[in-house]
Amino acid sequence: MAQQELSAFLLERAPELAQRTAEHLMLASVSTLVATIAGVVIAIICFEYQKLRNPITAAVGILQTVPSLAMLVFLMTVIGKIGVLPALAALTLYALLPIVRNTIIGLESIPAPTIEAAQGIGMTKAQQIYMVRVPMAMPAIVAGIRTAAVVGVGIATLSAFIGAGGLGEFINRGLALSNTRLILLGAIPAAILAVAADLILAIAEWGIRPVRATDKPLSTRQRKLRRTLAASLPAVVCAASLSFYVYEHPITAQPNVIRIGTKHFTESLILGELISQAIEAQTKLKVEKRFDLGGSLVCHGALLRGDVDIYPEYTGTSFATILNMDSIKDPKQALDTVSQEYKKRFSLTWLPTFGFNNAWAIIVNDKAAKVHGWSKISDLKPSAGKLRMGLTSEFAERSDGYPGLKTVYGLNFAHITDLDTNIAYRALAEDQLDATAGNSTDGRIDAYHLKILDDDKKFFPAYQAAPIIRDETLKDHPELEDVFKSLGGTINNATMRQLNYKVDAEHRSPADVAKEFLTAKHLDSAAK
Repeated sequence: MAQQELSAFLLERAPELAQRTAEHLMLASVSTLVATIAGVVIAIICFEYQKLRNPITAAVGILQTVPSLAMLVFLMTVIGKIGVLPALAALTLYALLPIVRNTIIGLESIPAPTIEAAQGIGMTKAQQIYMVRVPMAMPAIVAGIRTAAVVGVGIATLSAFIGAGGLGEFINRGLALSNTRLILLGAIPAAILAVAADLILAIAEWGIRPVRATDKPLSTRQRKLRRTLAASLPAVVCAASLSFYVYEHPITAQPNVIRIGTKHFTESLILGELISQAIEAQTKLKVEKRFDLGGSLVCHGALLRGDVDIYPEYTGTSFATILNMDSIKDPKQALDTVSQEYKKRFSLTWLPTFGFNNAWAIIVNDKAAKVHGWSKISDLKPSAGKLRMGLTSEFAERSDGYPGLKTVYGLNFAHITDLDTNIAYRALAEDQLDATAGNSTDGRIDAYHLKILDDDKKFFPAYQAAPIIRDETLKDHPELEDVFKSLGGTINNATMRQLNYKVDAEHRSPADVAKEFLTAKHLDSAAK
């Protein structure tokens, strides 16, 4: 299927683009507002109490050095929720530095004669700060706010990794699906928002600065009205975006709404769509999609906290990442074990498996495999010292990933690079890598003409895919059991690879591919 025409693509995405833009604007504007209030207060404290200045400004500076994703995940863990709260907290912390520094500089730059005059008319120290220093420092303060706002718009794109929404949703999906259009659909509006934020604050700065002799002559009433409107523009934008967000995302949980989570890769997105569409087709329940949440730990944490009700997982991943247990090779025993452990430890239920086994695989370029005679993983050992290996960060650290593979097969690659699978597959096809680790049902294996090497020492355990659901959700909505029984066993390895191929190679949306599959299997309708 050919890619959509650009006009059709934009028309189809327009409603979601408007929603994501409003979410992004809310994240950036609210965090900048909170950071402005906090930053000015902190700067005044530093100005008044010089002994506190160095440690406080150092602490604020250190916050700026923490990688954005690490900060988001850390705050998500501390706050105990995914979504908007940890995102706002992270963005606020990142916005503090320019505001605090500029405010301190502004407070210190007031001419001494001005302060002497204030003292001469009997102003207290507090009055000097709030009535003289802060107003006169306003250009420096606003400059800091403008810097913080622009940076905040950029960092807000990462908030999508923890379910906070915004334009980062498109960028995440584009990266997961190797879809340049989706990446640009998030990146270009984000860039426009950054420019718009700077312009809005520039207008507000004009509204609050003193009238100059060179300004265009206007009546006092006109001047006051224009300046009031200009000065209040950021507050209006912030209030409007926040109101829209609250309207679209009610604070209280909505009845009969099931929240579906997924990880950040094609197959998980397709499974999430299958789950979502099957629930809405076969029951009276509505679905809220909280896709692209990152890795297993993020999704599992969201499930435990009730931020999502269901997400698709793999048995092998659960052993290594969640349960911290040795993997079990036998598929049935593995499924029985994870089901029992999840029920006992977390009050979570493993529903019927989809029917395929998406085990890890070592993948090479098909042409290179023919040249070097590679058919199984053991064949790499003689030349491993010269080979370039690309690994995802998760595979590089997990016990069922590279550490275990290295021990079992005795592999010591010359160069190992952390890469997203989307980049690794392309690099492999372009001969920039010699091998990578991927999933056996990945559609890009066929799209890029790659080859899976046989796991001749049977190192990789079974990775049966199945939805996991909160026991509380299943108790409240027992009709979901029938939905997942209908989905159970409907997808084998070949089918899953075809579904992935349609998204990765043909650039179709996971939603369309899932809908087509459900229709073909007659799972897209039921008596309601």
